[in-house]
Amino acid sequence: MGEKYVIGLDYGTLSCRAVLACCGTGEIIADAVRPYEHQVMDRALPDGRTELSRNWALQHPGDYLEALEVTVKGVLEQSAVSREEVIGIGVDFTSCTLLPVDRQGRPLCLKPEYESRPHAYVKLWKHHAAQYEADKINRVLAKGDYREKYKIDEKVSSELLLPKAMQILDEDPELYREADQLLEAGDWLTRTLTGSGKRSASTAGYKAWWQEGRGYPEKGFYRAFDERLENFVEEKLPGEICPVDQAVGYLNQEWARRLGLCAGIAVAPVIIDSHAGVPGSGVLEKGQMMLVVGTSSVALALSDKPYYGKGIVGTVKNAIIPGYYALESGIAAVGDALEWFVTSCVPASCHEQARKEGRNIHDFLSRRAAELKPGESPVMALDWLGGNKTPYVDGSLMGGFYGITLQTRPEELYRALIEATAFGTRRIVESMEESGTKVCEIITSGGISKKNPFFMQIYADVLGMKLRVAENIQTAALGSAIYAAVAAGREKGGYDTLAQAIRAMTRVEEPRYYPIKENQEAYSRLYEKYKEMAAFFSNWRA
Repeated sequence: MGEKYVIGLDYGTLSCRAVLACCGTGEIIADAVRPYEHQVMDRALPDGRTELSRNWALQHPGDYLEALEVTVKGVLEQSAVSREEVIGIGVDFTSCTLLPVDRQGRPLCLKPEYESRPHAYVKLWKHHAAQYEADKINRVLAKGDYREKYKIDEKVSSELLLPKAMQILDEDPELYREADQLLEAGDWLTRTLTGSGKRSASTAGYKAWWQEGRGYPEKGFYRAFDERLENFVEEKLPGEICPVDQAVGYLNQEWARRLGLCAGIAVAPVIIDSHAGVPGSGVLEKGQMMLVVGTSSVALALSDKPYYGKGIVGTVKNAIIPGYYALESGIAAVGDALEWFVTSCVPASCHEQARKEGRNIHDFLSRRAAELKPGESPVMALDWLGGNKTPYVDGSLMGGFYGITLQTRPEELYRALIEATAFGTRRIVESMEESGTKVCEIITSGGISKKNPFFMQIYADVLGMKLRVAENIQTAALGSAIYAAVAAGREKGGYDTLAQAIRAMTRVEEPRYYPIKENQEAYSRLYEKYKEMAAFFSNWRA
């Protein structure tokens, strides 16, 4: 039959990346990136006059389609691969990233009458303006037996689907009524490519409380929050749920023409972007944990039993790796926190010195911070610049520093931020292990895992575990390509099972980072102080 190829699309917060991967080996033949024209709209709509309130984070769906065409054509042009050799497309997407559409699947924000209505646009995963609705949900859940019945965490995050839907209903009920469906942006994209109305088990399970064999919660569950939500599932979430190891549909004629591909090739159901990194990192067995360290971080550990609590979600079976539950948590701001720091808090003299040394500012600060021993600086930080997921599940919590004096240097603060994110990650691992899921191996991925050895050594010391690094830096995009190979099937040149595809298409390096005993002991003492500080500030509000 000859070698076959698949395309993996990784829709992140600021850009879309496409990779063209070889089905036989997982080798990435070509990749292309396209930043979104509108980026994240958190101050105003594209009309230039409609201002947005605090904690809004919107996107424009037209950016997704433009990026789709540019990146897919880009990887095909870079390679010598013919379109007949491409057998499938896989998509991963940030989530919950919510989009209201009309009966034809057209985003409401693309209709002239709605272009100045904020709720007509895509609500990005980090849209936290629905915290009022999340708080309302939490108050109701605290009074009944819904948490146990539907395996819902102790506190519901504003990042989930229902709070965002409720915000539309509360603030723009007319637009809510006009929306034929509320779609995850990833589900909207696969619907656009195929015409299929199926929704992914990945997004439905982790962001909307769908469970295999049970479906969504019953009508009374939604009615408890608002009488207008009684028929929420039937009215706004219709469609069959598609398992992640099947095809959601097949590429239609229009998009085959626009992308330069053959019509009828398999399209995999969308998977949450961080979750795509699980197969892309080679994570396949119970006890393995994937740790993605980038703008944010994601920790996912495979388990043979469900768990929910302390901000860890793991009640959906088969939504990432068939046969397993995946316990998920993470830190909302990691690379974002460091970028904020170097942009807003580092003096010009440091930037100038970094330029003289021919280094970027992160490398410059890392080298200076590495000269300090654990605990040598009195500065400690809280890693809540994007809120907290575990254990407090509160997007409104804020980060901060303690122990600053007039002699505090930028590298001390920089190191304290890194240490804080490592402490937050240790809290996640411990919570997972309290649930009965022993983490035996951590496989890391993301840009920081490849670029910053100082950062990764701190993580190894704080976690007290050796860290392996996924060979391919584009683990999410590769994971999407792996799902595409399974959607296509062995007869087309792909695979019958996800396990087969992962074993063939991924590589993991031998352990690169080992905990240093004296550092590990020092960090264990500091970790206890971190937990005390976190407990103190968990109830503090500005």
